[in-house]
Amino acid sequence: MSVIEAQPCSRKISYESSRSIVQPVLPLLVFVAVALALFAGRAIAHDVSDVDRELIVGRLGLQPTLYLWLGAKHMVTGYDHLLFLVGVVFYLRRIREIAIFVTLFALGHSITLIGGVLLGLHVNPYLVDAIIGLSVAYKGFDNLGGFKNLFGEAPDEHVAVFVFGLFHGLGLATKLQDLGLRPDGLVGNLVAFNVGVELGQFAALLVIVLLLRLFAWDHNNRYARVIVNGGLVVAGFALMTYQLAQYLSG
Repeated sequence: MSVIEAQPCSRKISYESSRSIVQPVLPLLVFVAVALALFAGRAIAHDVSDVDRELIVGRLGLQPTLYLWLGAKHMVTGYDHLLFLVGVVFYLRRIREIAIFVTLFALGHSITLIGGVLLGLHVNPYLVDAIIGLSVAYKGFDNLGGFKNLFGEAPDEHVAVFVFGLFHGLGLATKLQDLGLRPDGLVGNLVAFNVGVELGQFAALLVIVLLLRLFAWDHNNRYARVIVNGGLVVAGFALMTYQLAQYLSG
């Protein structure tokens, strides 16, 4: 069955069925969370590597190719972005549905990425990254039907994806400002960087959709659905906890 022909699957997962599936693999989920937290300590989300920093600092004028490459690299190596996108597209079947949600996320990301740098909006990066970790947990919990089971109604998914897209872009805008970007060619370089981010997002989505189709998109496979989204909840809270700990210790 093609992606276009497939029909949306039910998102209703009862609390009892979720618990019965998660309990046997809870140690594995905890292990994944710890591993992510340790990995985060060595490769902070949204950070700019020393190699990339050397490429940016001292460059004068418009450098579209360089910034296009750096933007794409940021997205495909940004594990928090990728985890959030897994949650966003997990239940989506139709290409049109995927395009709508990805566009909303890209729009939010673009607004705060470009606007944040141009307006000089600078917030603590640990707090932003903590919110991004929360966004991962939020999407996994929503996919499990958590809000529906607790409150009888889930938040609007379109609004949630757009709002979290704003935070994802703000996190990177904060880091870019720390590089002391030069004003000459700044707008063009930011646009090129953002285009690179979206190209990287597109490439990452191709891989994510392929993997989900191979391993988790069988709507009858309740086990896979709960394990993947349960893993997002645990990983998201682990990342959030790590970032908050760094903020408090600073």
